[in-house]
Amino acid sequence: MASVTIGQVEKYFGRTHIIKGVSIDIADGEFCVLVGPSGCGKSTLLRMIAGLEEISAGDIHIGDKLVNLMPPKERDIAMVFQNYALYPHMTVRDNMAFSLLLAKQPAAKIAERVDIAAGILGLHALLDRYPRQLSGGQRQRVAMGRAIVRDPQVFLFDEPLSNLDAKLRVSMRTEIKELHQRLKTTSIYVTHDQIEAMTMADKIVVMRDGVVEQTGSPLDLYDHPANQFVAGFIGSPSMNFLPGVVRGGRVVLSDGSQLPMPVHAKAAEGHSVIYGIRPEHLDIGSDSEGLATEVVVVEPTGADTQVFTKIAGVEVTSVFRERHAFTPGSTIRLQADATRAHLFDASSGKALVA
Repeated sequence: MASVTIGQVEKYFGRTHIIKGVSIDIADGEFCVLVGPSGCGKSTLLRMIAGLEEISAGDIHIGDKLVNLMPPKERDIAMVFQNYALYPHMTVRDNMAFSLLLAKQPAAKIAERVDIAAGILGLHALLDRYPRQLSGGQRQRVAMGRAIVRDPQVFLFDEPLSNLDAKLRVSMRTEIKELHQRLKTTSIYVTHDQIEAMTMADKIVVMRDGVVEQTGSPLDLYDHPANQFVAGFIGSPSMNFLPGVVRGGRVVLSDGSQLPMPVHAKAAEGHSVIYGIRPEHLDIGSDSEGLATEVVVVEPTGADTQVFTKIAGVEVTSVFRERHAFTPGSTIRLQADATRAHLFDASSGKALVA
Protein backbone atom coordinates (compact mmCIF):
# COMPACT_ATOMS: atom_id res chain seq x y z
CA MET A 1 0.00 0.00 0.00
CA ALA A 2 1.03 3.59 -0.58
CA SER A 3 -0.14 7.17 -0.45
CA VAL A 4 -0.79 9.12 -3.65
CA THR A 5 0.26 12.76 -3.92
CA ILE A 6 -0.89 14.90 -6.84
CA GLY A 7 0.91 18.24 -6.98
CA GLN A 8 -0.18 21.12 -9.25
CA VAL A 9 -0.94 18.76 -12.14
CA GLU A 10 -1.86 20.25 -15.51
CA LYS A 11 -3.13 18.60 -18.67
CA TYR A 12 -3.50 20.07 -22.14
CA PHE A 13 -4.96 18.42 -25.22
CA GLY A 14 -3.52 20.71 -27.85
CA ARG A 15 -4.56 24.19 -26.72
CA THR A 16 -7.44 22.90 -24.62
CA HIS A 17 -6.70 23.14 -20.89
CA ILE A 18 -8.30 20.07 -19.27
CA ILE A 19 -6.70 19.80 -15.80
CA LYS A 20 -5.85 23.14 -14.18
CA GLY A 21 -3.37 22.90 -11.33
CA VAL A 22 -4.97 20.07 -9.37
CA SER A 23 -3.40 19.12 -6.02
CA ILE A 24 -4.74 16.21 -3.93
CA ASP A 25 -3.20 14.25 -1.04
CA ILE A 26 -4.55 10.70 -0.66
CA ALA A 27 -3.40 8.91 2.46
CA ASP A 28 -2.19 5.32 2.60
CA GLY A 29 -5.23 3.03 2.76
CA GLU A 30 -7.74 5.79 2.02
CA PHE A 31 -10.75 5.39 -0.29
CA CYS A 32 -10.87 8.61 -2.31
CA VAL A 33 -13.68 9.36 -4.77
CA LEU A 34 -13.29 11.86 -7.62
CA VAL A 35 -16.75 13.13 -8.48
CA GLY A 36 -18.14 15.74 -10.80
CA PRO A 37 -20.21 16.27 -13.95
CA SER A 38 -19.20 14.82 -17.31
CA GLY A 39 -16.21 16.63 -18.78
CA CYS A 40 -14.85 17.89 -15.45
CA GLY A 41 -11.53 16.02 -15.91
CA LYS A 42 -11.88 13.27 -13.28
CA SER A 43 -11.29 10.34 -15.67
CA THR A 44 -8.38 12.15 -17.32
CA LEU A 45 -6.81 12.66 -13.90
CA LEU A 46 -7.25 8.96 -13.08
CA ARG A 47 -5.61 7.98 -16.38
CA MET A 48 -2.68 10.29 -15.55
CA ILE A 49 -2.23 8.51 -12.22
CA ALA A 50 -2.31 5.19 -14.08
CA GLY A 51 0.22 6.38 -16.66
CA LEU A 52 -2.23 6.12 -19.56
CA GLU A 53 -2.06 9.89 -20.17
CA GLU A 54 1.02 12.09 -20.12
CA ILE A 55 1.28 14.88 -17.54
CA SER A 56 1.68 18.35 -19.07
CA ALA A 57 2.98 19.85 -15.80
CA GLY A 58 3.18 19.04 -12.10
CA ASP A 59 4.09 15.84 -10.25
CA ILE A 60 2.43 12.61 -9.20
CA HIS A 61 3.97 10.49 -6.44
CA ILE A 62 2.89 6.96 -5.51
CA GLY A 63 4.45 6.36 -2.13
CA ASP A 64 7.85 8.03 -2.27
CA LYS A 65 8.29 7.44 -6.03
CA LEU A 66 7.85 10.17 -8.64
CA VAL A 67 5.93 8.37 -11.40
CA ASN A 68 5.59 11.12 -14.04
CA LEU A 69 7.72 9.25 -16.60
CA MET A 70 7.21 5.74 -15.25
CA PRO A 71 5.31 3.31 -17.54
CA PRO A 72 2.01 1.92 -16.20
CA LYS A 73 3.36 -1.58 -15.56
CA GLU A 74 6.00 -0.21 -13.17
CA ARG A 75 3.62 1.90 -11.07
CA ASP A 76 2.27 -1.04 -9.05
CA ILE A 77 -1.35 -0.08 -9.65
CA ALA A 78 -4.37 -2.10 -10.79
CA MET A 79 -7.26 -0.58 -12.71
CA VAL A 80 -10.90 -1.67 -12.90
CA PHE A 81 -12.65 -0.29 -15.98
CA GLN A 82 -16.27 0.52 -16.78
CA ASN A 83 -16.43 -2.11 -19.56
CA TYR A 84 -14.81 -4.98 -17.56
CA ALA A 85 -12.22 -5.64 -20.36
CA LEU A 86 -12.31 -9.42 -19.93
CA TYR A 87 -10.84 -11.78 -22.53
CA PRO A 88 -13.88 -13.64 -23.99
CA HIS A 89 -11.89 -16.75 -24.97
CA MET A 90 -10.48 -17.24 -21.45
CA THR A 91 -12.18 -18.75 -18.42
CA VAL A 92 -12.64 -16.72 -15.24
CA ARG A 93 -9.60 -18.47 -13.77
CA ASP A 94 -7.43 -17.62 -16.78
CA ASN A 95 -8.65 -14.01 -16.89
CA MET A 96 -7.70 -13.54 -13.25
CA ALA A 97 -4.33 -15.24 -13.68
CA PHE A 98 -3.29 -13.60 -16.95
CA SER A 99 -1.33 -10.64 -15.56
CA LEU A 100 0.64 -12.96 -13.26
CA LEU A 101 1.40 -15.27 -16.19
CA LEU A 102 2.76 -12.30 -18.14
CA ALA A 103 4.91 -11.44 -15.13
CA LYS A 104 6.23 -15.04 -15.20
CA GLN A 105 5.14 -15.78 -11.63
CA PRO A 106 5.45 -19.41 -10.43
CA ALA A 107 2.39 -21.57 -11.12
CA ALA A 108 1.90 -22.32 -7.41
CA LYS A 109 1.88 -18.62 -6.55
CA ILE A 110 -0.59 -17.85 -9.35
CA ALA A 111 -2.94 -20.59 -8.16
CA GLU A 112 -2.71 -19.32 -4.58
CA ARG A 113 -3.43 -15.70 -5.56
CA VAL A 114 -6.39 -16.69 -7.76
CA ASP A 115 -7.79 -18.88 -4.98
CA ILE A 116 -7.53 -16.07 -2.43
CA ALA A 117 -9.18 -13.52 -4.75
CA ALA A 118 -11.92 -15.98 -5.71
CA GLY A 119 -12.62 -16.60 -2.03
CA ILE A 120 -12.87 -12.89 -1.26
CA LEU A 121 -15.29 -12.28 -4.15
CA GLY A 122 -17.28 -15.53 -4.04
CA LEU A 123 -16.08 -16.67 -7.46
CA HIS A 124 -15.00 -20.27 -6.75
CA ALA A 125 -18.07 -21.74 -8.44
CA LEU A 126 -17.47 -19.61 -11.56
CA LEU A 127 -13.76 -20.20 -12.18
CA ASP A 128 -14.31 -22.52 -15.16
CA ARG A 129 -16.95 -20.37 -16.86
CA TYR A 130 -16.38 -17.93 -19.72
CA PRO A 131 -17.38 -14.24 -19.55
CA ARG A 132 -20.38 -14.84 -21.88
CA GLN A 133 -21.79 -17.19 -19.23
CA LEU A 134 -21.73 -14.54 -16.50
CA SER A 135 -24.11 -11.77 -15.43
CA GLY A 136 -22.97 -8.14 -15.39
CA GLY A 137 -22.33 -8.23 -11.65
CA GLN A 138 -20.33 -11.44 -11.93
CA ARG A 139 -18.20 -9.98 -14.73
CA GLN A 140 -17.50 -6.93 -12.59
CA ARG A 141 -16.40 -9.17 -9.72
CA VAL A 142 -14.05 -11.01 -12.10
CA ALA A 143 -12.59 -7.66 -13.18
CA MET A 144 -12.01 -6.79 -9.53
CA GLY A 145 -10.52 -10.24 -8.91
CA ARG A 146 -8.06 -9.71 -11.73
CA ALA A 147 -6.97 -6.50 -9.97
CA ILE A 148 -6.76 -8.15 -6.53
CA VAL A 149 -4.44 -10.97 -7.64
CA ARG A 150 -1.81 -8.40 -8.54
CA ASP A 151 -1.71 -7.22 -4.89
CA PRO A 152 -1.11 -3.60 -6.02
CA GLN A 153 -0.25 -0.56 -3.95
CA VAL A 154 -3.20 1.37 -5.43
CA PHE A 155 -6.57 0.39 -6.92
CA LEU A 156 -7.99 2.69 -9.61
CA PHE A 157 -11.71 2.42 -10.43
CA ASP A 158 -13.04 4.19 -13.55
CA GLU A 159 -16.86 4.33 -13.19
CA PRO A 160 -16.99 0.53 -12.69
CA LEU A 161 -20.73 0.37 -11.97
CA SER A 162 -22.08 2.50 -14.83
CA ASN A 163 -23.14 -0.49 -16.95
CA LEU A 164 -25.13 -2.18 -14.17
CA ASP A 165 -28.82 -1.79 -13.38
CA ALA A 166 -29.86 0.31 -10.38
CA LYS A 167 -30.40 -2.57 -7.91
CA LEU A 168 -27.12 -4.26 -8.84
CA ARG A 169 -25.22 -0.95 -8.53
CA VAL A 170 -26.37 -0.68 -4.92
CA SER A 171 -25.19 -4.18 -4.01
CA MET A 172 -21.91 -3.83 -5.95
CA ARG A 173 -20.94 -0.55 -4.28
CA THR A 174 -21.43 -2.29 -0.93
CA GLU A 175 -19.18 -5.13 -2.12
CA ILE A 176 -16.48 -2.69 -3.23
CA LYS A 177 -16.62 -0.87 0.11
CA GLU A 178 -16.41 -4.17 2.01
CA LEU A 179 -13.50 -5.18 -0.21
CA HIS A 180 -11.65 -1.99 0.66
CA GLN A 181 -12.27 -2.42 4.36
CA ARG A 182 -10.86 -5.92 4.11
CA LEU A 183 -7.79 -5.21 1.97
CA LYS A 184 -7.02 -1.66 3.22
CA THR A 185 -5.49 -0.83 -0.17
CA THR A 186 -5.37 2.81 -1.24
CA SER A 187 -8.24 3.27 -3.72
CA ILE A 188 -9.16 6.07 -6.12
CA TYR A 189 -12.64 5.83 -7.56
CA VAL A 190 -14.11 7.97 -10.35
CA THR A 191 -17.87 8.49 -10.67
CA HIS A 192 -20.41 11.11 -11.72
CA ASP A 193 -22.90 9.63 -9.22
CA GLN A 194 -22.80 11.61 -5.99
CA ILE A 195 -24.73 8.87 -4.14
CA GLU A 196 -21.86 6.46 -4.89
CA ALA A 197 -19.44 9.12 -3.68
CA MET A 198 -21.33 9.74 -0.44
CA THR A 199 -21.80 6.09 0.46
CA MET A 200 -18.33 4.77 -0.43
CA ALA A 201 -15.74 7.46 0.19
CA ASP A 202 -13.45 8.30 3.07
CA LYS A 203 -12.60 11.45 1.12
CA ILE A 204 -14.51 13.11 -1.73
CA VAL A 205 -12.88 15.42 -4.28
CA VAL A 206 -15.49 17.48 -6.15
CA MET A 207 -14.27 18.66 -9.56
CA ARG A 208 -15.63 21.09 -12.13
CA ASP A 209 -13.98 22.27 -15.37
CA GLY A 210 -10.61 20.76 -14.43
CA VAL A 211 -10.49 22.43 -11.00
CA VAL A 212 -10.99 21.00 -7.50
CA GLU A 213 -13.96 22.81 -5.97
CA GLN A 214 -13.75 21.16 -2.53
CA THR A 215 -12.16 18.20 -0.77
CA GLY A 216 -13.39 16.59 2.43
CA SER A 217 -15.32 13.78 4.08
CA PRO A 218 -18.82 13.03 2.72
CA LEU A 219 -20.62 14.61 5.67
CA ASP A 220 -18.27 17.61 5.74
CA LEU A 221 -19.14 18.41 2.12
CA TYR A 222 -22.83 17.79 2.79
CA ASP A 223 -22.98 19.97 5.90
CA HIS A 224 -20.41 22.62 4.97
CA PRO A 225 -20.29 23.12 1.18
CA ALA A 226 -17.70 25.69 0.09
CA ASN A 227 -19.88 27.08 -2.67
CA GLN A 228 -23.23 26.79 -4.42
CA PHE A 229 -21.94 24.27 -6.97
CA VAL A 230 -20.82 21.77 -4.30
CA ALA A 231 -24.03 22.36 -2.34
CA GLY A 232 -26.14 21.55 -5.39
CA PHE A 233 -24.05 18.60 -6.55
CA ILE A 234 -23.81 16.78 -3.21
CA GLY A 235 -27.13 15.54 -1.89
CA SER A 236 -30.19 13.91 -3.44
CA PRO A 237 -32.68 15.49 -3.92
CA SER A 238 -30.56 18.59 -4.53
CA MET A 239 -30.45 21.60 -2.25
CA ASN A 240 -33.06 24.29 -2.98
CA PHE A 241 -31.74 27.71 -4.00
CA LEU A 242 -33.78 30.89 -3.55
CA PRO A 243 -32.36 34.27 -4.67
CA GLY A 244 -32.93 37.18 -2.33
CA VAL A 245 -31.53 40.24 -0.57
CA VAL A 246 -30.49 40.63 3.07
CA ARG A 247 -32.71 43.18 4.81
CA GLY A 248 -33.21 43.67 8.54
CA GLY A 249 -31.50 40.42 9.48
CA ARG A 250 -33.68 38.33 7.16
CA VAL A 251 -33.53 37.22 3.53
CA VAL A 252 -36.22 38.88 1.42
CA LEU A 253 -37.22 37.04 -1.76
CA SER A 254 -38.37 38.59 -5.04
CA ASP A 255 -42.08 38.36 -4.11
CA GLY A 256 -41.52 39.93 -0.70
CA SER A 257 -41.51 36.62 1.18
CA GLN A 258 -39.01 36.47 4.04
CA LEU A 259 -36.81 33.67 5.30
CA PRO A 260 -34.89 33.56 8.60
CA MET A 261 -31.18 34.34 8.33
CA PRO A 262 -29.15 31.11 8.49
CA VAL A 263 -27.63 30.80 11.97
CA HIS A 264 -24.12 30.06 10.70
CA ALA A 265 -24.06 32.65 7.90
CA LYS A 266 -23.30 36.34 7.72
CA ALA A 267 -23.96 38.97 5.05
CA ALA A 268 -24.15 42.76 4.95
CA GLU A 269 -27.41 44.71 4.64
CA GLY A 270 -28.51 44.87 1.01
CA HIS A 271 -26.24 42.00 -0.07
CA SER A 272 -27.63 39.92 -2.96
CA VAL A 273 -27.57 36.31 -1.84
CA ILE A 274 -28.75 32.79 -2.63
CA TYR A 275 -30.59 31.10 0.23
CA GLY A 276 -29.85 27.36 0.29
CA ILE A 277 -31.98 24.84 2.13
CA ARG A 278 -32.01 21.06 1.73
CA PRO A 279 -35.39 19.36 1.13
CA GLU A 280 -35.25 17.49 4.44
CA HIS A 281 -34.65 20.75 6.33
CA LEU A 282 -38.04 22.17 5.35
CA ASP A 283 -40.95 21.40 7.66
CA ILE A 284 -44.66 22.12 7.79
CA GLY A 285 -45.28 25.46 9.51
CA SER A 286 -48.31 26.50 11.51
CA ASP A 287 -50.91 28.97 10.21
CA SER A 288 -48.77 31.90 11.33
CA GLU A 289 -45.32 30.48 10.48
CA GLY A 290 -43.46 29.69 7.28
CA LEU A 291 -44.19 30.60 3.68
CA ALA A 292 -47.50 29.85 2.00
CA THR A 293 -46.83 27.83 -1.13
CA GLU A 294 -48.91 25.88 -3.64
CA VAL A 295 -48.33 22.15 -4.09
CA VAL A 296 -47.42 21.28 -7.69
CA VAL A 297 -46.53 17.56 -7.58
CA VAL A 298 -46.53 14.91 -4.84
CA GLU A 299 -44.22 11.86 -5.21
CA PRO A 300 -44.63 9.16 -2.52
CA THR A 301 -41.65 6.77 -2.43
CA GLY A 302 -42.79 4.61 0.47
CA ALA A 303 -40.10 5.56 2.97
CA ASP A 304 -40.83 9.26 2.51
CA THR A 305 -42.79 11.71 0.37
CA GLN A 306 -41.29 14.31 -1.96
CA VAL A 307 -43.39 17.41 -2.45
CA PHE A 308 -42.70 19.96 -5.20
CA THR A 309 -43.98 23.49 -4.62
CA LYS A 310 -43.12 27.00 -5.82
CA ILE A 311 -41.77 29.84 -3.71
CA ALA A 312 -41.18 33.24 -5.35
CA GLY A 313 -41.43 31.55 -8.76
CA VAL A 314 -38.73 28.98 -7.91
CA GLU A 315 -39.51 25.26 -7.73
CA VAL A 316 -38.77 23.95 -4.25
CA THR A 317 -38.50 20.31 -3.17
CA SER A 318 -39.43 19.13 0.32
CA VAL A 319 -39.01 15.66 1.79
CA PHE A 320 -41.19 14.42 4.65
CA ARG A 321 -40.81 11.15 6.54
CA GLU A 322 -44.37 11.49 7.85
CA ARG A 323 -47.26 10.78 5.51
CA HIS A 324 -49.35 13.79 4.54
CA ALA A 325 -52.49 13.92 2.38
CA PHE A 326 -51.19 16.65 0.08
CA THR A 327 -52.94 17.19 -3.25
CA PRO A 328 -51.76 19.25 -6.24
CA GLY A 329 -53.20 22.75 -6.08
CA SER A 330 -53.52 22.80 -2.29
CA THR A 331 -51.66 25.36 -0.18
CA ILE A 332 -49.19 24.43 2.55
CA ARG A 333 -46.83 26.49 4.68
CA LEU A 334 -43.14 25.58 4.66
CA GLN A 335 -40.73 26.57 7.40
CA ALA A 336 -36.95 26.51 6.90
CA ASP A 337 -34.66 25.29 9.68
CA ALA A 338 -32.35 28.28 10.10
CA THR A 339 -29.77 26.16 11.93
CA ARG A 340 -29.33 23.97 8.80
CA ALA A 341 -29.74 26.62 6.08
CA HIS A 342 -26.91 28.06 3.96
CA LEU A 343 -26.17 31.41 2.35
CA PHE A 344 -24.17 31.99 -0.84
CA ASP A 345 -22.96 35.12 -2.58
CA ALA A 346 -25.20 35.70 -5.61
CA SER A 347 -22.27 36.69 -7.85
CA SER A 348 -19.45 34.30 -6.91
CA GLY A 349 -21.49 31.42 -5.43
CA LYS A 350 -19.13 31.27 -2.43
CA ALA A 351 -20.55 30.29 0.94
CA LEU A 352 -21.08 33.21 3.29
CA VAL A 353 -20.07 31.83 6.68
CA ALA A 354 -20.24 33.68 9.98
